[in-house]
Parts: sequence; structure tokens; C-alpha cells
Amino acid sequence: MTNTASTAHPFRGVFPAITTPFNADGSVDHGFLREHARWMMAAGCSGMIPLGSLGETNTLEMDEKLAVLETLVDALDGKPVIPGIASLSTAGGVRLARAARDVGCGGLMALPPYVYTSDWREMKAHMAALVEATELPVILYNNPGAYRTDFLAHQIAELAGEHANLRGVKESSGDVRRVTALRAALPESVDVLVGLDDAIVEGVAAGATGWVAGLINAYPAESVRLFELARDGRTVEAAELYRWFLPLLRLDVVNKFVQLIKFVQEETGHGSARVRAPRLELTDAEKAETREILNAASARVPAVVGA
Repeated sequence: MTNTASTAHPFRGVFPAITTPFNADGSVDHGFLREHARWMMAAGCSGMIPLGSLGETNTLEMDEKLAVLETLVDALDGKPVIPGIASLSTAGGVRLARAARDVGCGGLMALPPYVYTSDWREMKAHMAALVEATELPVILYNNPGAYRTDFLAHQIAELAGEHANLRGVKESSGDVRRVTALRAALPESVDVLVGLDDAIVEGVAAGATGWVAGLINAYPAESVRLFELARDGRTVEAAELYRWFLPLLRLDVVNKFVQLIKFVQEETGHGSARVRAPRLELTDAEKAETREILNAASARVPAVVGA
């Protein structure tokens, strides 16, 4: 049975970009994956996004990806699993999209191809094929810094006008003006989600109604609280929490964000720092620098966190 997203607004709220945990032998740790997903959902998340950049999806084989999805669909017990759909080829992306539907996922997050980038005609054809592959609601993922393809507001609006199941945009350009532009160009049925942790308050102020979050893998309650304060217009409390959280949230927007977030998980007792090559675990100097950030945050937790 499919874990269906809300039909009216399937992509509102906070969605962890969940990391992929590995055992010491390099295999996926499904026991921890299940536990970790349930822990974050208990904090008030709206669904789970595996197989994204933070999930090291390009290091996973197809059978591993499907096993991850099966574990999460079972673990979430009705809440939507919304995997990243990324591939070197359009055909490969279509196969993954259909397989994700068949194991019970409730939505998809469509990425441009890993390596090849081109003009709007070719990229539109690729994204349209992923959206058309199933009847599931789809988030278009725009991250020009990572994938070298930049989807502009009028282009996304064109795609949304032709495909009713394109229901969200994860905006990760780092330019909060894009949220404003998307909100103006898109119908109300398409949700805009912030894709960079250190732009969440600004993004919500500009009209975003969702957040695909990274540091949430170690701080789910704090992340959900921050989103809700920003969403509800409680600006003073949101600003207090944001100031405290920002040094940690900025770990999400640097080249080694996967290693850093997994290290924070390990340091806070919520996971392992293990990654797959070509990524390597942090150096001792990088670990020490990150521990300083963690120690500073631990020393001055704002009262609003526990409110």
C-alpha cells in the first residue's frame, strides 16, 4: 500500500533529507535507518526524503536503494517516503521512479541528471519524463551549485502547467529572491520548499511552506520548532532560535556537508560518521573545528528550544 502524501498540499512542513547509515563492513544499516527515521518523525516531521545528496544516493546500487525505500515505507507506517530520483540517464531515472512507486513511496523528488547538463529543451524533457513516470506527486529539485542545471521560475511554471502532479519545488540556489519569484509564478497547488538549512527563516518569510532539512538528522525537535515559529510569524522567538542554530545549520552548505552532518550525528549520539568513498571521514582538524561549534551550541541552548 502506498504511503500517500496529503492531496491538497503534499509537501508542506519539515522533511528530513535522511542520511544513509552504514555498518562497519560498508553495508546499509537498516536497523538504525528504521530507528532514526521514526525518531525524527516523532519530532513532528511531515515525511522523509531518502536517496538525496545527503543520503549519498550516487554511491548506492539499485538494489540498495530499493531496500532503503522498503525499510522506510515500513518504518513510517503511512507517512510519506519521498525518495530522490537521480540518474545518469533519463531511462534510469524513470526505472527508479516506477520502482519507488511499486514499493509504496508516497511522492518523488526529481533531480536533473548527475553529469550531463544542457539547455532548457533537454532538461525539460528529462524532468518531464520523471514526472510522467508515475501518478505520484513530485518535487522538482533545483540546486544549480551542485548539479549545474538552473531551473528558473518561468521554466518551472511551464512544466507545472503541463503536469498536474508536479506539486513542489525544492529551491537550493541560495538566493531567497527565487522563493519570491516561484511563489509569484506558480499556482497555489505547488508548494515551495527551502533546500538550504541556513536560509529557512528567510525562505519562509518569502513564501516557502516547506523545508527539506539536513541538520535535522541530529536536531529534529529544534528544526521542527524553528520552522513552526517562522511559519507562524513568531519572529522574536524564531530569531532567537535561529541565531543559536545558524553555526550548525551552515554545516549543510559546504562541500563536505555529508561528512559534517554525519559527524554531528555521531557526536550527539544519533548515528555514525561512516561515509562511502570517494568521501572520507573528516580529518582530526576538521573534527576539532566541528566540536567547537557543537560545544558552543551546547553551552547556550535558548529557552525557546524546550518551549
